[in-house]
Amino acid sequence: MKEGAKVTLSVIKADVGGFVGHTNVHPELLDTAKERLHNSKEKGQIIDYHVLRCGDDIELIMTHDRGCDSPEIHGLAWDVFVACTEVAKELKLYGAGQDLLKDAFSGNVRGMGPGVAEMEFAERKSEPVLIFMADKTSSGAWNLPLYKMFADPFNTAGLVIDPHMTEGFSFDVLDAKEGASVVLKCPSGIYTLLALIGTTGRYMVSSVRRNSDNEIAAAVSTQKLSLIAGRYVGKDDPVAIVRTQSGLPAVGEVLEAFVFPHLVSGWMRGSHTGPLMPVPFYEASPTRFDGPPRVICAGFQLSDGRLIGPHDMFDDPAFDGARRLANRVSDYMRRHGPFEPHRLPEAEMEYTTMPQVLSALKGRFKKI
Repeated sequence: MKEGAKVTLSVIKADVGGFVGHTNVHPELLDTAKERLHNSKEKGQIIDYHVLRCGDDIELIMTHDRGCDSPEIHGLAWDVFVACTEVAKELKLYGAGQDLLKDAFSGNVRGMGPGVAEMEFAERKSEPVLIFMADKTSSGAWNLPLYKMFADPFNTAGLVIDPHMTEGFSFDVLDAKEGASVVLKCPSGIYTLLALIGTTGRYMVSSVRRNSDNEIAAAVSTQKLSLIAGRYVGKDDPVAIVRTQSGLPAVGEVLEAFVFPHLVSGWMRGSHTGPLMPVPFYEASPTRFDGPPRVICAGFQLSDGRLIGPHDMFDDPAFDGARRLANRVSDYMRRHGPFEPHRLPEAEMEYTTMPQVLSALKGRFKKI
């Protein structure tokens, strides 16, 4: 790449068939995705790629020079997922093609089912990037960790002692219900930010930028399948990209935000509350009640668009305590059975199969 040229990092994910049930991705699907992206790299369409999976979701990690929302790159991802769906159908995998909500690609995968996190930037002298992938939860799951990374000095010491960070960061917050967004500059807007993003089912951080120069620091997939389809079609299983070091939170500060396995929505049938458990790649196969929700982190160094890695960032005994706590919290929440707060509140159950259950009672309620 030419000096000063910008690179685009795109992470596009979809669930196109689970093995077994909703727990994993069959190796043949991953091989299909890798083969397709290898051919694209050979043709010069992308600079580099890596294929990962979290639970039953396939994540396509790609670098290129086409910019964000590129029809060419999004079309490539769509074709990969369609090819994987065909393999899933042959193997009779569960929910084959469930995240592909349209019959044909129309220029951009946003609103078509797959989740997308993208950012474009000029590489620094050293460019460490962390890519987070979650399963059995929604995009609002990133709200608390992102707040801690970029606004909480008790988590991120750099907000106090790094002169390049003391001006703070701005959060772009999406209102998923209204399809609108607002930018809140912190630290001055912290209280307003918290008033919004504490409602994780509606308000979601979509990106974070450094106040001093508007440099992109984080990007998040904020597509909600329930709202796209108007009915429950699957969990959101979001991805996030976070740049680190040199005027941005250090790698250790970013990862520290996941030491606390906070409660998120999702889990079984996308209808329950459970702890977000940080796990290494090989433990990202949620089986207990289709959970508890999992998050993995792949660390890369970018070098002229090349993805040097990944390094499995949660494969560290320092997170054993978080995993133990997540299991204890899971025990506690599961004992509530079908009762709140384990089951999601009524407003969020509207996007599950619950309305179909209640329809059998239509006309049976009597005024008193």
